[in-house]
Formats: sequence, structure tokens, C-alpha cells
Amino acid sequence: MKLNTLKPGSRKAPKRVGRGSSAGQGKTCGRGHKGQSARAGGYHKVGFEGGQMPLQRRLPKIGFVSQKIGETAEVRLHELERVKAAVIDLASLKAAGIVAREAERAKVIASGKIARAVKLSGVKVTPGARKAIEAAGGSIEE
Repeated sequence: MKLNTLKPGSRKAPKRVGRGSSAGQGKTCGRGHKGQSARAGGYHKVGFEGGQMPLQRRLPKIGFVSQKIGETAEVRLHELERVKAAVIDLASLKAAGIVAREAERAKVIASGKIARAVKLSGVKVTPGARKAIEAAGGSIEE
């Protein structure tokens, strides 16, 4: 497509301001009366309120989003039974689809029950989960 091949009416003509009152944008040319916005080069920063403290600075700062949120994955006791590996570590948890691929650490929490004896290696364990694993005949390597 070339600009010289466009049909008439396919491009809207720009508004011709300051060409008299009959043109619809005469005298002040749609800028109102006086003030900074009526002048050439009149510019305000985003959020500027004429010197008054802007809204984004009047409101308190709230909230915090941790950058480490996806690094540690929680593993429940009953999920350990789905892992077929002899020694359960982070790689075997990822392979079984229990832990996300992006996770750098895993921690077993005491949620659910475990009947099978499992051997954990390189995975953190809560005190309650440690008791349940050892009661089922499992062991934990730090």
C-alpha cells in the first residue's frame, strides 16, 4: 500500500484549528482560556496537581511481593508415596511432577499420612513431618 494510491476519504483530514469561529475551532483553538495548557510548550508531569502533594505520594506505601516466592516448593506427606525412586531428592520430585521445574528447594510438610518407608536426601523437613516419616520406617539425610 502506498500513500499516493489511497482513495479519497480513506484518510481523515486533520482538524484545522484557529481558522475562524465558523470552522468550529476558532479563537482559542480548543485550548480554553489562559493557563499553562493554553500556552505553547505547556507541559505537566504525569500526576502533577499544581504543586499540591500528588495522590500517589499522599497514599501510604503498602504490600510486599517476595522475589523468592517460587524458589521453595511445599511437598505434602501423601505426595511422597507417588515417587517411585529409592532415594527421594529434588530431582526425583521434579521428575514425578510434584515440584515445579523452577523450584530450587523443597520442604516436606506434615499434611496427610504416609504408610511407606521413604528415604529423603537434600530435602528439608518440618518437625511434624520428620516424626511421621520416622514412624513409618523412613529416614532423612541432611
